[in-house]
Amino acid sequence: MIKGIGIDLIELDRIKDSLEKNKRFVDRILTQKEREVFNKLQNDHRKVEFLAGRFAAKEAFAKATGTGIGKLSFQHIEVFANEKGAPEIKAIGFEVENIFVSITHSRDYATAQVIIEAKT
Repeated sequence: MIKGIGIDLIELDRIKDSLEKNKRFVDRILTQKEREVFNKLQNDHRKVEFLAGRFAAKEAFAKATGTGIGKLSFQHIEVFANEKGAPEIKAIGFEVENIFVSITHSRDYATAQVIIEAKT
C-alpha cells in the first residue's frame, strides 16, 4: 500500500549560489557518507548536480511523509547509490517502509520523486 508520494524540482543555479555564499550549506544538506562522495567529484558542475539531486530527493521524501523538511532533518535522510548505481534512500524512523526514489537532471534543473510504500 502506498503511504506517500513526493516530488521536488530545484534550479541548479539556486544550489550553486547557495554553495558559493555559504560553505556550510553542504554540511547542512549532506550526511557524512554523502559528503565523502561529493568531495571525490572532480568538477564543480557535477558537484552542483549531485548536491541539487540530493536536495531534491530529501525534499521529495519529506513531502511524501506528509511533514516536509522541518519535522525531518536533511541529516535524517541519506541518499546513496546501490550496487547498480541507482539511487536509494535510508531514513531514520522509516526502516519498515519500502522507499523508491528517482532523480534526474537537465541543464538547469534537478528533480526527484519519492514513493513510500508500507511493507506487507
